[in-house]
Amino acid sequence: MSMIRDLRAAVRPRPSLRKDSGSYDTTRDPGTPSAVVDCAVYRDGARVATRTPLTPQEAMRQVRRDGGFVWIGLHEPTEDEFAGIAREFGLHPLAVEDAVQAHQRPKLERYDDSLFTVFKTIHYIEHDRLTANSEIVETGEVMCFTGGDFFITVRHGGQGSLRGLRHRLQDDPELLAKGPSAVLHAIADHVVDGYIAVVDAVQDDIDEVETEVFSPGRKGTPRGTDAGQIYQLKREVLEFKRAVSPLLRPMQLLSERPMRLIDPDIQKYFRDVADHLARVQEQVLGFDELLNSILQANLAQASVAQNEDMRKITSWAAIVAVPTMVCGVYGMNFEHMPELHARYGYPVVMGITVGLCLSIHRILKRNGWL
Repeated sequence: MSMIRDLRAAVRPRPSLRKDSGSYDTTRDPGTPSAVVDCAVYRDGARVATRTPLTPQEAMRQVRRDGGFVWIGLHEPTEDEFAGIAREFGLHPLAVEDAVQAHQRPKLERYDDSLFTVFKTIHYIEHDRLTANSEIVETGEVMCFTGGDFFITVRHGGQGSLRGLRHRLQDDPELLAKGPSAVLHAIADHVVDGYIAVVDAVQDDIDEVETEVFSPGRKGTPRGTDAGQIYQLKREVLEFKRAVSPLLRPMQLLSERPMRLIDPDIQKYFRDVADHLARVQEQVLGFDELLNSILQANLAQASVAQNEDMRKITSWAAIVAVPTMVCGVYGMNFEHMPELHARYGYPVVMGITVGLCLSIHRILKRNGWL
């Protein structure tokens, strides 16, 4: 039972969002083929030590002879690089094609002797200020082949390295003794924990935009913000949603439906992953709706500001109309016009004009047009 109690602590470190952390290590072992990051045999929960790096074929021969399972990690293999491994482990051609080409939706596919699982990894990109061109999240992929005596990971993208996770699992032999299904759970938990960290960071960006939209500007009115910033943030949230939402069903299947390749002691812990994923999905969907509201509010504020400007322009046009009319009348140069030859005619007309203008200005200002 100690393995069960310590499972979460073993595979769930607090994810980091910094590029220079071990989570984003993309280095490869120089002693292995170009696409192979690591290849090792695990027996009784411990990594079998070897003098020289193993090839996938050598590792599989050891497993078939002495037992245990092999864990092979690859990074962006070509079709030729992956072909030999696919033949050695009897991987289904459709799954192999998806693993090489990448850009797949998160999913779970069951074949006769293996499970094929696709995870989308999400990395938050640090930025000083959100702009209309800011990239907020970066996606990658981790594809897992789970068999009775093998586990193969194919990673695409420059982030989401599993090297640190492998080392943590190696420090827990009791967990690794459960076989490939324990590794599958650890990866699923690692990916979803990454989602949780990114959700918190995106929430800060949305709060910042919301504050900027509704913070008071001139004369206490909301100043608004650039709609391009909100739209860009909405696009990034949409990319996040495409990574999270399709994964919920595979996690529910792994947690609820008995599978031959999943250890019963491990299966119950997929429920925890599914619960956390459901929470992330709810938050991401909430982000999408909130950004819709913020965008509509920002557009409404822009419309209100335009209406305010039009009211002011119209008000001043009404005021200027009075002297324009008077000047137009006396500019007709008729000989017999009232007050044309009166001594005080000019100051009287000008006084009446100024009085009318001031009266109109006062009325419009009292009504909130100026």
